[in-house]
Amino acid sequence: MPVEPAGRVLAGHAVAVREGKIEAVLPAAAAEARFRDYERVTLADHALIPGLVNAHTHAAMTLMRGLADDLPLMRWLEEHIWPAEKRHVSPQFVHDGTLLACAEMLRGGITCFNDMYFFPEAALRAALAAGMRSAHGIIVIEYPSAYAADAADYLRKGLELRDRYGDESLASFCLAPHAPYTVSDASFKKVSTLAAELDLPVHVHLHETEHEIERSAADFGLRPLERLRAMNLLGPNLIAVHAVHLNEAEIALLARHGCSVAHCPSSNLKLASGFAPIAKLAQAGVNIALGTDGAASNNRLDMFQEMRTAALLAKAAAGDAQAMPAEAALHAATLGGARALGLAERIGSITPGKAADLTAVAIRGPELAPCYDVLSHLVYSAGREHVTHVWVAGELRVRERELQNAAFARLDTRWALWQNSLGALAGH
Repeated sequence: MPVEPAGRVLAGHAVAVREGKIEAVLPAAAAEARFRDYERVTLADHALIPGLVNAHTHAAMTLMRGLADDLPLMRWLEEHIWPAEKRHVSPQFVHDGTLLACAEMLRGGITCFNDMYFFPEAALRAALAAGMRSAHGIIVIEYPSAYAADAADYLRKGLELRDRYGDESLASFCLAPHAPYTVSDASFKKVSTLAAELDLPVHVHLHETEHEIERSAADFGLRPLERLRAMNLLGPNLIAVHAVHLNEAEIALLARHGCSVAHCPSSNLKLASGFAPIAKLAQAGVNIALGTDGAASNNRLDMFQEMRTAALLAKAAAGDAQAMPAEAALHAATLGGARALGLAERIGSITPGKAADLTAVAIRGPELAPCYDVLSHLVYSAGREHVTHVWVAGELRVRERELQNAAFARLDTRWALWQNSLGALAGH
């Protein structure tokens, strides 16, 4: 399933890979004749799809998975998550948590993730050790943390990180102002200037809850999206994360400016944030990407679950069984995410010249039988447990469900230590 063009399924085909890139997509018999000297990987009864792109997560928060679940958002944050971060977030916490996230994501067919968290260098080092593609947020927030003192300090450190790792082929960067309620006008204006100068995506939580919108109206006299528009932040570089509470004019505004939405359906459900108007956004022409959010508010970094949930929710919210069909869900989980991150020329589809980021899914077993439509099965029936092989830039990262990287050795010891440290904050 190359994703480009949409809906195409190429039976009996092969992908030729050379020096980390896709060299050709052609019938298997032709590949046998043309590439006689190439190593062969034969995957009978499999679907080959582009590596999945997790367009929004906080990877290190895997170490907070299940920490005080089933609580109202502000109580969950104020009594559990923020105290846990204040006491424990450090470069080592972020490195270990991100490495754990990479292990989970790779096993689920995710080859690229877009991260927003403290100590991004520690997250980047973990992603590189794991052999994953990653985009890292140059965070902007007004509040001090163990990582930075103020908004200017966050920006300075993030830009220095980008300068140091700018040539790393598996790494890219986004400007990441946290949210309208944690970032000042002055900081947003600085982000707007930098985004234009550096041509970087702007990754921001936006219109996630009704409370956020009410607070913005009270504090600024504007809804958050209108506030960002006034500071010239709307454009093809904008990734609006969640975008749950939008009126018709705001949907049209996002479309007119070529913005992307990172839709996080499981997180929106778990935190009772609401139902994003995905069918209306797609109909208007807004690029839709999918994200898991962090494991503390999901609790899975599982893009198969997000595809299925997104497709089902879109139908229910729109009252239309044809809303977000299977091919649109797969597009959002691959090329839609790549486009949001400015990486569509490099990843997101099985296209000659692009990086060989590939995921093989076994379409076999009683839970997947019979199979009349492979594309439909991928979204509505298959799960991450059916992923058998994963390649990033042509390098095999998962073989027969097993991680192929020594970086994950003794990972169980690391997460056990953090579980012991954070356990006191887990109770209700």
